[in-house]
Amino acid sequence: MNIKLETKRLILREVLSTDIDKLFELDSNPNVQKYVGNIPVKDKTEVEKLIQNLQQQYVENGIARWAVIEKETGELIGWSGIKLIKEPMNNHNNFYELGYRFIERYWGKGFATETTIPLVEYAFENLKAENIYAICDVENIGSKNVLEKTGLKLIETFNHQDKEHNWFKMTQSEWKNKKPNS
Repeated sequence: MNIKLETKRLILREVLSTDIDKLFELDSNPNVQKYVGNIPVKDKTEVEKLIQNLQQQYVENGIARWAVIEKETGELIGWSGIKLIKEPMNNHNNFYELGYRFIERYWGKGFATETTIPLVEYAFENLKAENIYAICDVENIGSKNVLEKTGLKLIETFNHQDKEHNWFKMTQSEWKNKKPNS
């Protein structure tokens, strides 16, 4: 297994074709898709395309969403990662965006925050990002709380896919000032 990051309870690694069943469970759930603007997937061929897309992003950009594996069980519980957004979004393009999605039964256990804090560090230390951004539907209070706990600041709201979204940002200097012993 090609581990990218490790936390107390979790391993983050590249998404593999063998992850298809758990990713189907994740992306076929309407509750998971509620705030992200996606239609739940109907069959595994849609998930195969997602996996191929992620693997292509690893090659082209050196980064993408990573599978989140619970150490205790060895189970894939979702994904979390950094994506290079090349298309314009909220008057930005070519920026790093922090994102995550978890299988519903793993919500409310602190896994999202446990992955996003080291991902921000990864973005600034390994990718040499100047800024990291994140978005969430304004109604998704849980995601807003995760991003704020991670240290991102709510900058504004904007229209994305015909819905209002929160736009979050953290600069490298904000991150350095937040780090212990810096």
